[in-house]
Order: sequence, then structure tokens, then C-alpha cells
Amino acid sequence: MKPKLCKDSLVTMTEIVLPNDTNTLGNLMGGRLMHLMDVVGAIAAQRHSNRIVVTAGVDSIDFKSSVKLGEIVNLRAFVTRAFTSSMEVFIEVFAENVQTGEKRLCNRAFFTFVAVDQSGKPIPVNPAIPETEEEKELHEGALRRRELRLLLAGRIAPEDAKSLHDILIVKNK
Repeated sequence: MKPKLCKDSLVTMTEIVLPNDTNTLGNLMGGRLMHLMDVVGAIAAQRHSNRIVVTAGVDSIDFKSSVKLGEIVNLRAFVTRAFTSSMEVFIEVFAENVQTGEKRLCNRAFFTFVAVDQSGKPIPVNPAIPETEEEKELHEGALRRRELRLLLAGRIAPEDAKSLHDILIVKNK
């Protein structure tokens, strides 16, 4: 399969926080934010794979800063690494106060998507090639994050987590 550049999967999405998106404190609801993250991540994975994708997993989502009613939400997503049929997608969320011009990072997360055929069976995807320093750093760390996900899900044994070997040895001593 022909490799594709990480940057070619880049997706940016912008939304305004409206009253129907907020909780009783006037903040963007967490579920609404997760929905937006899933959408932008899926588009990045589809752009990379040129296939239908399904969400296979989401790493921890920590809400660092609330997004207020009337603020702008800017999301950025791109594929960091592709495996056999799965892709790790890095997503960042920024809030923007239009009146003051302040922009702040609200969230970062890694989502995993799997490319599937029309019957829902996983299919191979193109390798992802990083170019920038950010892409290279995220690409390199993706293998460790994947092994940790598989380990925590019970899909691999600790001794099979090669990139986590040193971490596991130190932890067990």
C-alpha cells in the first residue's frame, strides 16, 4: 500500500457554542465536545484511509478548561500512525473568546479508528509518514500508546509489550 503523509489527513473544524450545547452553568457539555472530537477524528481517519471508519477506542479525555456559551471551539485532528487496519488520530481542542481574542487549549486526546469494508470487516490501511517534529514525536509514541491500550484491554500479555518492556520491568521491581 502506498504511504500517505500525516499532514494529508489534517482536519480543522470550527463551531460556536450555542445555548442548546451547554449545561446549566453555561459551559459546553462534555458529551457534545466528545461528539465533535469523534466527528473530526473520523474525518481525519477517512481522509487517510479513503474508507469508512468506525471508532474503536478513545484514550482518556481530560477537560482542562471549560468552554463558555458564545465561545468558538476549534478542533484539529490528524492521523499520527497507521497499523494494519487501525489508525491513531491526535485531536486538539481550543476555545476562543471572540471578544477578547484569548485562545486556550481545552483538550487533547488520542482516538483509534478502524477502516472497514461495506460489511463492516476491518481492511488494511496505508502507512502514515510523519514530516514535522510534532508528527514525528507523535508517530514514535503511537506504538507505545497502542501497546498500552492492548495491554490494558487484555489483548496482549505484558511480556509481549516490546516498546513498554523497560517501563514494565521497572514497575515490577
